Amino acid sequence: GEAQAWGEVTPDAARRLLIAAVEAFAERGYHATTTRDIAGRAGMSPAALYIHYKTKEELLHRISRIGHQKALEILQTASRREGTARERLADAVGSFVRWHAGGRTTARVVQYELDSLGPDARAEILALRRQCDAEVRGIIEDGVAAGEFDVLDVKGTTLAVLSLCIDVARWFNVDGPWTPDEVGTLYADLVLRMVGEK
Repeated sequence: GEAQAWGEVTPDAARRLLIAAVEAFAERGYHATTTRDIAGRAGMSPAALYIHYKTKEELLHRISRIGHQKALEILQTASRREGTARERLADAVGSFVRWHAGGRTTARVVQYELDSLGPDARAEILALRRQCDAEVRGIIEDGVAAGEFDVLDVKGTTLAVLSLCIDVARWFNVDGPWTPDEVGTLYADLVLRMVGEK
């Protein structure tokens, strides 16, 4: 399922290398992974990797950018839909959590390897993160303005909501007791309680 998420990466060899990098980074961490590890997982020679990616960091940057763009699209879709702030926040949290659980290997790399990026790449990803933050904050602000939510610190609450959702990638186990949908529903309910829905 996670491999299908990279359909926009072409040609096939570049996609295979990217998927192999996601698996290696998630399993061993960025710094402990070598280009030889990645190429081997993809069934290719180390030289083949450099045809598609100049460096290991370029691979991480591409993974991180695509992952954050997908995360932003999920939050924007929920934020801009019709409905009350309560409905939009439940949708945003449920969808965001399902993405982190269903794509936990990718999400782990996307969310927890930020500090491995160089300054320019890191700045680009931080800008995408700020956009994600703005989408959730906007829904919470709408809920406060409409009298749906009772939140004293919107900025702090937004951080707590996003942190809660992102952490699912760290602990979720496909063989565990919950499905991604069930965790999404649970977290949506928890977040609505957090914002003191009226």
